[in-house]
Amino acid sequence: MHMNADQTLLILASASPRRRELLSQLDIRFTVSAADIDETPHPGEAAPAYVERLAREKARVVAARHPGAWVLAADTTVALGTELMGKPRDPEEAQAMLTRLSGRTHDVYTGVALAGRHEEALVVHTRVTFRALRESEMAWYAHSGEPLDKAGAYAIQGKGGFLVAGVEGSTSNVVGLPLGETVALLERAGVPVPWRTE
Repeated sequence: MHMNADQTLLILASASPRRRELLSQLDIRFTVSAADIDETPHPGEAAPAYVERLAREKARVVAARHPGAWVLAADTTVALGTELMGKPRDPEEAQAMLTRLSGRTHDVYTGVALAGRHEEALVVHTRVTFRALRESEMAWYAHSGEPLDKAGAYAIQGKGGFLVAGVEGSTSNVVGLPLGETVALLERAGVPVPWRTE
């Protein structure tokens, strides 16, 4: 079925309120349909390959349910060296992650995939440096509730901003959706964006 540009439906394959908020800020019209996939890393899988694979899988699962739509999916992980840091299970695990990140620079990777008439994916990399954190700060933040559904146990756009000494690269990438790169992906596919005039 052929749809012209103004009827093109964009679906965000994510339950993340942060991704919804980032995309909404740009006045891009979309609906939400989350993808439930197995997010277990493959043995020895490097962070960039891992986030790209998950983003593609999420996009494909939702695209199969919505023929004719464009589906945008993303996956973010924090890597300290070669180790992937997912979401902590509890405040104790959150505090252990923060302790390891304290005073060090880590890598944040987000895979972004767009599936529909064709499929395209990219990976964006940002380096984040934490200041040296005191035990009391980490304990307070770990028990604040904020780290529990965040890769690497922090939210740069929330309370967790006080942990960060510096960011090299896209800040929106650390939140969970690199906006500059995502917009370029949508524009290449012909998905309507509010500033397109033709």
